[in-house]
Amino acid sequence: MKELIHTLNEAGKAYYQQNKEVMSNLEYDKMYDELLELEKKTNTVLSNSPTIHVGYELMTALEKEAHPSPMLSLDKTKEPDQLATWLNGQEGILSWKLDGLTIVLTYEHGELLKAVTRGNGEVGEVVTNNARVFENVPRHIAYQGTLVIRGEAIIPYSDFYKMNEEIEDVDSQYKNPRNLCSGSVRQLNNEITAKRHVHFYAFSVSDVEGMDFDNSFEKKLDWAASLGFDVVEHIRVTEDTIRGEIEKFSKKIEQFDLPSDGLVLVYDDLAYGKSLGRTAKFPRDSIAFKWADETAETTLTEIEWSPSRTGLINPVAIFEPVELEGTTVSRASLHNISVMEELQLGIGDEIVVYKANMIIPQLAENKTKSGNIEIPHTCPACGGETKIEDENGIRTLVCTNEFCSAKKIKSFSHFVSRDAMNVDGLSEATLQKMIDVGLLNEIYDLFTLKDHKEEILELEGFGEKSYQNLINAINDSKQPALANFIYSLGIPNVGLSNAKLICKHFKEDFNAIREADAEDFIAIDQIGPMIAEAMVSYFHTPHNQKILEQLLQYVQFEKKEESKTEQILEGKTFVVTGSLDHFDNRKQLKEEIEQMGGKVTGSVSKKTDYLINNDKMSQSSKNKKAIELNIPILSEEDFLDLIGR
Repeated sequence: MKELIHTLNEAGKAYYQQNKEVMSNLEYDKMYDELLELEKKTNTVLSNSPTIHVGYELMTALEKEAHPSPMLSLDKTKEPDQLATWLNGQEGILSWKLDGLTIVLTYEHGELLKAVTRGNGEVGEVVTNNARVFENVPRHIAYQGTLVIRGEAIIPYSDFYKMNEEIEDVDSQYKNPRNLCSGSVRQLNNEITAKRHVHFYAFSVSDVEGMDFDNSFEKKLDWAASLGFDVVEHIRVTEDTIRGEIEKFSKKIEQFDLPSDGLVLVYDDLAYGKSLGRTAKFPRDSIAFKWADETAETTLTEIEWSPSRTGLINPVAIFEPVELEGTTVSRASLHNISVMEELQLGIGDEIVVYKANMIIPQLAENKTKSGNIEIPHTCPACGGETKIEDENGIRTLVCTNEFCSAKKIKSFSHFVSRDAMNVDGLSEATLQKMIDVGLLNEIYDLFTLKDHKEEILELEGFGEKSYQNLINAINDSKQPALANFIYSLGIPNVGLSNAKLICKHFKEDFNAIREADAEDFIAIDQIGPMIAEAMVSYFHTPHNQKILEQLLQYVQFEKKEESKTEQILEGKTFVVTGSLDHFDNRKQLKEEIEQMGGKVTGSVSKKTDYLINNDKMSQSSKNKKAIELNIPILSEEDFLDLIGR
């Protein structure tokens, strides 16, 4: 059934979104009828089946609901020997501890009746409408009684990275799969949830009336799998085998596509586990195993408030330097106010720090919890008023000043970057100096710097030659390609590749672009509502209109000649990896592909037509993904043959 659903959905997408047929109507109808028959036979309908229409629903608020019994946290250990001792001669089921959002699903008469988040363990939020659009949740199951099944909602790394690749503004990218999943599951509009590729993996099944599982936890999971649920990967273990199985899991984690922060061990003997009862905080029939991180104790000396181009002001913990994983660290991002408040941070607190996945410094624990940090009422960059925003329970601090200097330096830096206006020799440090002395207030001021020679020569690091080099670089930038100019404006979520798509659609007509409405942008393949609304909003903001009028006094767009190159790669998507022999670099090869109507993306997916890699036998993740998806891997010679050279 899953294979049929995948094939039919891909065929439907090709037909309705890409105007091409990958199978005949007769073949499609035959497979559709086969799926329909299987759904009737098994009494199971999966959420992404083309036999049902998923209706999106907009909620005004998420209802709260108390759990019938508290959802307790698990006791934890980082010692494999302790897990072996914990088994105490019993057999256990060892599985991944997935790092997402815990969800409780309830089915009645074979239909999904209700989905509730874990919440605080006592009360959760009702997210039934969102659960109905999870990628892999059965909408209908064969069992007709009441079924309560717990699991983890997660977004795979592959989907997470792909979503971030489509957001070229680093400040706007999602921080990690867990936070993205939490926000996605708790959306008020389940159309947004559906686009986030949320998956559900079951990890426990409550008592089921009329079913005998031979007193086995594992058989409960197997039964859930037979109903169409994806269940967490698990293995039966004993005191003698558990250390070896933990080692196997630890080796898999490097390539594992699902976010995981450890393992869970459960007694397979249901009656034995139940007889142990629970403590006030933990159940006694299961325990969590956390991967051991190198930690260090230190003292918090400061909270630095770091403004960004988007207006967010992120708290950063500054602490006495410590050695972790071979490097010295003295600061760690706290991401938002909620994280800082949860840790109850205060200056002088004794804190424990570690490197998440041995890379990113994080705060693990606050031992003293003085909680004396004051949230600033003014922006540290511009002095403007700040406010706290709360989205789905995540509190963030933002600067309300539209013309904040932090936004300004980031905007200038983006405007002059290589893929934008490409003004060589303007670092952030140099830009900051010019902003500080009042030479730069708006981005169009760059083009009047030639009128301020004396002031520039007084700046540290500037002489006659460096001044002239700067003026030459500014003059050289005055005839950009339209796509580079649009990218330079810093419109949220509009990267260079999207800008090129937009310019191509509007035939390089800037006036047509700035006068277009959202529907005009959405009509472009691969441009969605978020980008469309950002484009329209930008061009309809009076302040931006003023900036554009000033810029157009200095800038003339490079005239693009009608491409005489045959568009033989129209509609084809390529990924390029590895070293090149026939092209100077990947950018040159990318331009070659784009001139012939093709597109180049950064990651291999179902939408990829070809992967270009001279090392076809490489064991890289891109090669493995291409092989898994039956995507041809081309050498440069193969590519040149493809285009007839």
